[in-house]
Parts: sequence; structure tokens; C-alpha cells
Amino acid sequence: MRFEEILDDIGGFSRFQFLLLSILCLPRAILPLHFLLHNFISATPPHHCSLRILAKSNESIGSPDPETLAFWIPHQDDGSFSSCRVYSTPQTSNLSRENTTVICPDGWTYDKSQFSSTTASEWDLVCNDKQLNQALATYFFLGVMFGAIVFGQLSDKFGRKSMLLVALIASALIGTTAAFSTSYIMFAISRALSGFSLSGLSIIGIVLGIEWTDIKHRTFTGTIMSLSWSVGNMLLALLAYFIRDWRHLMLTVTVPCAVGTICCWWLPESARWLLVNGRTEEAKKYLIQCAKMNRTNQSATKLDTEVLRKVTVSEVVEKNHTYLDLVRTPQLRKITLCSGLSWFAVSFLYYGISFKISGFGVSIYLTQFIYGAIEVPAKILTFFILDVIGRRNGQAWFLMITGALIGINTAIPLEYSVIRTCIAVVAKGFSEAAFTTAFLYSSELYPTVLRQCGVGYTSCLCRFGSSLAPMVMLLEDVWLLLPPVIFAGTGIISGSLVFLLPETLNIHLPENILDVEEGRHIQGNAEGSGDGEIQLKQFNCEDKAPQKT
Repeated sequence: MRFEEILDDIGGFSRFQFLLLSILCLPRAILPLHFLLHNFISATPPHHCSLRILAKSNESIGSPDPETLAFWIPHQDDGSFSSCRVYSTPQTSNLSRENTTVICPDGWTYDKSQFSSTTASEWDLVCNDKQLNQALATYFFLGVMFGAIVFGQLSDKFGRKSMLLVALIASALIGTTAAFSTSYIMFAISRALSGFSLSGLSIIGIVLGIEWTDIKHRTFTGTIMSLSWSVGNMLLALLAYFIRDWRHLMLTVTVPCAVGTICCWWLPESARWLLVNGRTEEAKKYLIQCAKMNRTNQSATKLDTEVLRKVTVSEVVEKNHTYLDLVRTPQLRKITLCSGLSWFAVSFLYYGISFKISGFGVSIYLTQFIYGAIEVPAKILTFFILDVIGRRNGQAWFLMITGALIGINTAIPLEYSVIRTCIAVVAKGFSEAAFTTAFLYSSELYPTVLRQCGVGYTSCLCRFGSSLAPMVMLLEDVWLLLPPVIFAGTGIISGSLVFLLPETLNIHLPENILDVEEGRHIQGNAEGSGDGEIQLKQFNCEDKAPQKT
């Protein structure tokens, strides 16, 4: 019999699952507090060259007026003062005479009306060093990328719950270390390690939730967990508004990791993972616990060891799977390649929009809050849309529409700030719909024995897209429209490739590789699981064809 049959008997979506989701939503809400933190802790406030030379002339430099600044700082083409250069000698006698300029020899003076302190102002990461400030986001997402690979493999080997706790504890410790960094290098390393540990929260929680949910409610589970991200997104805007010092903000967003560690001690291990790894007695304990909480005690009496062993396939028990198994067979190889490319595009577009919270003529805090708020209706609509058009069509069209909206926004003149903001917000909604679908879709595409590896692999490419997004935005110095053109093209092309993937709507989760290659989980779904038991064939991992037992 299949695991879904057992889950239906003991309650596939009742009190037990609601409590499970309530706990898993906390780690999910923590993620945007760190993933989008760069917008505020590394913001670049208005600045100009420090005029310490005036002190040598016994002149006040407390807050130079524009007339005084005009003697020392050249104007740019738009009439504003230069942020990076100063006259070598003051323009006091003849303002029309030519004078040479130099890069600020005495550092910079920063406007503290919006931020009391950021990484840019603390370590002077402006002008020629502005790439170092933007690179902090790249370092973070590179850490997330490598963390996805490691946690994907470890959670398939050691279990979902234990690795989730490791990720939470590490995130709390490293986040605290980052807040007390004494140098740029120390902070960059801490942020990369923080991304590494937070990656575990990103990929493990959603899989654990899906594996405890029946077929009919998987979309609902994925949507609810995704909504907690949006809550964290809006919470970040509020925290950043009231906490303007980057160290204090860093500490504040790290505190929930400690709270999450305490809450997640209750979490059950995935019974599905325990069964496919041959740990039948442990799985029985959690299944009985689920049945009692869901008040289906009569079904719990049927959970004897022999029945549960029928769910375990010998090929799964005997073989240790690795990432190489994702590309050894044709169907799984196609899924791996296409889903990886779509995940890259999903993250590339999402963070390309999310990191662009200035330039719309609206407060960056308000923009961040609106970006988070628009995700809520987008995800609720996604819940209904996916059950109508399916995962594949939803993912494909969400990506292509996001790319098209970015392209349309590129053609609108900058002075139409309200229209550009509205289109950007709608594009953000579609990009979040694509993100919500991606987590659910990937969890359904990969078999249980490789599910965490599959999600880890796709998350790795996802974070590669995240790390590239801030770097691509620097290309606006080459051509102002180049970044949006790249984002738009990526969305349209990757969305088209999603049509190559199989549909997973209302389909049993595949348990092993041969389920995917032979479509047995689809056949089982068509035959129905309520009238009779679906007997799984046992396989010898050395044989190419299944053998009857």
C-alpha cells in the first residue's frame, strides 16, 4: 500500500497537520527578515566628500550650507553635488575658472536623516568601493546556494527535523556574530555563513510540511507556508522603519531564530522519510501520535509493523542516494534540468524586483511594505489558480508574465513614477506566485528518496540567481536599460521551458526513482487508492527491470 492510504486513514489534514504548519510557519517567516535585509543594512545614504580641511581654517563644518559646499564640491550634470569628488582648491575668487577635482581625500560625510548607520557609511563602501557594498548580498546568497546543496543531502540522510534544528541554532549564533562584526571582511564572511545556515530553513520546512499532508491539501499547505514569508516581508519593513542602526536591526531579526529553535523541538520527523529509510518503528510512533491527535484511534490500531513494512521498498532501504541519481535516468534528468532553470529564473526575477525599492518616488519602507502586502492576494489567487490550471501551466505563465511586465516597465518614462510603481508591484505579485508554485511543484516532482536532494539542487540554482541579481543591477552603469532587459528575457525564456515538465496536480507523490521513470505513481492515482491496496513491487537496485516478489 502507498503512504497516502495510511495518511488518509489517520487524517491527512486535521489537528496534527494544523499544529505542524503553525510551527513550520515561524522558520518560514524568519527567512525574509534576512534574505531582504540587505535593502536596509547596506543602503547607501546621500553623501559628499568630507570637508575636514575647513577645520584647519578654523571654519565650522557642522553642517555646511549649499553656498559653502559650492566652493568645494563640483556639480553633476543634473545639478546635484558630486558624491565622490572634491575640488583640489576652493572656488573662491573665480567660479568660472577651471579647477581639478580629486576623489575624497578625507572620507565622506553621510546624511543621517534616514539611516543612522549602514554598512556603506561604516566602512565607506561608496564611489569606487560601492561594488563591495553590493557584493554583500551576493556573498549571502552564495552561502545560501552552497547551504542548499549541503542541507539537501544531509536532510535526506539524517532526517528533516534534526537538520532543521541545526539550521536554526547555527542561524542564531552566526547572525549574532554578524551584528558584532568589526571589519568588512568579518561581516562578509558572517553573512555568507548566515546564508548557508538559513538555507536549511528554506528547503527543509516546506518538504516536511508537504510530506505530512494528503494529496488534496498539498496546495493549501504550500500556500499557507508561503504566506508566512509575506508576513515576514512586511514585518521587515516595520522593523527597519523603527530601527535605523544596522547592528541593532541585525540583532533584532536574529532573535526569532532562537524562538524558532525552542518551538521546533516538538516537530515530528517525516514518517514518509522514516519508512523509505527502513525505520519502521519510529514511523509507527509518529503515525500513532498523528492518529490520536486527529481522533482517528480506530485507524491507529491497524498500524502494525508488517503493514508499514509493505510501504518500504527494498531498493530504497539498500541504496544510499546522492545528487548523481538526479541525472542518471532520462525522465529524472529532464525534470532536474528544466526545474533547475525555472528555479534560477524565479529567484533571479524575484530579487531583481525586491532589491529595487528606490527610484519610484516613494519611501523605501513603504515600497518594501507594499511589495510584501501584494504577495498576500497573489498567493491566495495562486491557491485557486493552481488547482484549476495545474502546476506546470501556472509556473510557466507566472514567469512569462513577470518578464513581460518588467519589459513594459522599461519602456515607460521615469517621470511616470506612479504608473511604474504600480506595474512593478503587479510584477512583484506574479514573481511571488511563481516562487510559491516552485516550492510546491518541486516537492511533487522528485521522489521521496531524492526529494530533499532535488529541492536542495533547485534551491542551489535559485540562490545562484539571487546572488547574480544585485550584480546584474550594477550593469545600469553600462546602459540604464540593460538590467531590466536581462530580467525580462530570462522570465520569458525560462517560462517557456517549464512546459517540458510533467503535471503533478492531484497525483500521488513518487516514492522512488522507478515511480518517476515508469509513471507508477500516476497509474496508481488513476486506479484509485480507496477501493483497494496498491501493492508496490520490490526492486533490486542492481537490476534494470522490476522483479515480482
